[in-house]
Amino acid sequence: MKAIQDLQNLGGKRVLLRLDLNVPLKNGIIKDDTRIKKILPIINFLLEKKARIIIISHVGRPNGKIHNELSMKPIRDNLETKINKKIKLLSEDIRKINDKDLFKNLNQNVLILENIRFYSEEEKNDLAFAKHLASFGDIYVNDAFSCSHRAHASVANITKYLPSYAGLQLNSEVNALEKITNDIKKPITCIIGGSKISTKIGIIENLIPKFDNIIFVGGMANNILNFKKFSIGKSIFEKNCDEMISKIFDKSKENSCSIIYPEDVVTGKKLDDKPNVKDLIDIKDDDMILDIGPKTIKKIDSLINSSKTILWNGPAGYFENPDFANGSYEIAKSIVKNFKSNLIYSVAGGGDTIAVINKINAINNFNFVSTAGGAFLEYLEGKILPGISALK
Repeated sequence: MKAIQDLQNLGGKRVLLRLDLNVPLKNGIIKDDTRIKKILPIINFLLEKKARIIIISHVGRPNGKIHNELSMKPIRDNLETKINKKIKLLSEDIRKINDKDLFKNLNQNVLILENIRFYSEEEKNDLAFAKHLASFGDIYVNDAFSCSHRAHASVANITKYLPSYAGLQLNSEVNALEKITNDIKKPITCIIGGSKISTKIGIIENLIPKFDNIIFVGGMANNILNFKKFSIGKSIFEKNCDEMISKIFDKSKENSCSIIYPEDVVTGKKLDDKPNVKDLIDIKDDDMILDIGPKTIKKIDSLINSSKTILWNGPAGYFENPDFANGSYEIAKSIVKNFKSNLIYSVAGGGDTIAVINKINAINNFNFVSTAGGAFLEYLEGKILPGISALK
């Protein structure tokens, strides 16, 4: 991919900038502006280069129809305060906008188009729509890795009509994922959680030949324990997974990849119960496994300490209740300790994982934290992302 920072002359150029500004909104109020903060480097970079920016993004799932509650207006307002510049929101029908309608005010350097998913042509990857969008600019930049698993007009087909470049954030994301999938420094360990093995089986199968250790935690570990004939009480788990899990263990043996799962756990009778540390043989029928126990934490800490590269996706337990968040916090602290000593390359991803990291203010103590959901997981699965292949 060509990187935007490699382009020397951007002065006066119109840059169509695809971003992911899909932040959670409630009654026009932004509940979390993490994604807006993450795009500030590319905005500031382009402004320093005297480029004129036309931002393309989406919010929510309007399904090709106008929904006022999913307008880009609150995002525009938030971004204005962050870059201390006026940003014009173009709320007219994009299909009727002419390139001459843009930047009529010579002092204006940043425009933002209304929610691109208000147009059904976007998700259809409509060629004519992509060509019309491209007519607005001189250069296209994709800095929305988290949207790059979608073959949409503003992500894929638009690149057919403009010189196209990877943005700063997208480049960082791809480089980080390359370091845990191809350009690996070993030993490499994956800590993977979540409630369903079926949703991540593709990732697991893709990583087993490359990784030295895969550690199962959270609800996913319950599936392993159930497969190994341990009682899991009334804990969350996915049914009909035995064949899938059997293949995981067979493939791990073929590739000398160690599969690690909890040796002890923390249980409660309900989600708001007090924690009770138990060995696996002591779990009762009315127990819920809600966290990993101290022996398991110690083992995971040892594996992190002996690793050169770490991928973490999924908390170790029901971290929403602080009484069952210890395992997740201890994993985070162990990774941070090794990061600060420059002993490890660490990548974390997934909304719940980020929530854990944010709770202990450790977001800057990982080499890379991905806010991309589906794109992050599909890349790990080895799938080709349309937005990435379009830039190559």
